[in-house]
Amino acid sequence: MSSRTVRLIIAVASICALAAPAGAQPLVRKDLSLAMALTIATTASEACKALNQRVSVTVVGRNGEIIVQLRGDNASPHTIENSFRKAYTARTFRVPSGEIVKRLKDNPQLGAIHLTNVVAAQGALPIVVGTDVIGAAGVSGAVTTPESPGGVKDEACVKAGLDKVADQLK
Repeated sequence: MSSRTVRLIIAVASICALAAPAGAQPLVRKDLSLAMALTIATTASEACKALNQRVSVTVVGRNGEIIVQLRGDNASPHTIENSFRKAYTARTFRVPSGEIVKRLKDNPQLGAIHLTNVVAAQGALPIVVGTDVIGAAGVSGAVTTPESPGGVKDEACVKAGLDKVADQLK
């Protein structure tokens, strides 16, 4: 091999050696544990049950995958799917699902509403650690009354679940 080829190989190897460590660091992040997801879900379910609401609850993780799903006693069949879609929407857009309702009112042509599993319905909140959204929880099934829309009650139950684990979300 010529000295020019050797120098070229050494130069390329040096560049690769310098570049590799910067991109080779593992991600360090927090994720929802099953225990935390269960606490959120059971607390949200119990909060709604205390209000005489028959609901379903879904907690999704960082990638929108279901970690826990609970169908309350006598909850309507559609509530299990709707609680998931609310949670998925809150996780995907990193905002309360009710925010998507507002965005749709402001822009009836909102294309995001047509994405799979996205729904414009209040009742889900993102689960946040610092500025990192690690999941979301959604509730569906609270009955709308003249005094209070069902989605407001659903969201209040989710908030109760998140409040229960707030000290762990730091």
